[in-house]
Amino acid sequence: MEMTGPIIVAIIFAVAFIIFVIYAIVKGQRRKLSAGIEEMIGKEAVVRTTLNPKGTVLAEGELWTAIAEDSTIESGEEVIIAKTEGLKLWVTRKSKEKEKE
Repeated sequence: MEMTGPIIVAIIFAVAFIIFVIYAIVKGQRRKLSAGIEEMIGKEAVVRTTLNPKGTVLAEGELWTAIAEDSTIESGEEVIIAKTEGLKLWVTRKSKEKEKE
């Protein structure tokens, strides 16, 4: 059986495709998981309903139940997510010093 040009080209493309698929799978498995509520710690949110100490905030485009760690925080203020507990976010007031940096 003689190997012709088109058969050799088809084999090369098939091998290249298989190598690409294996590479993509390995790369995907090594990537750090960036989903989950734990990834929200340290990010900013905007208060929607006054936190006294419980209310709601808008974080990552979604409304979340939040609890203020310090005093009352008014609607419209920016806060930093300090920790998560179930589906609740514990937040602190965004300090003015951080905004100047």
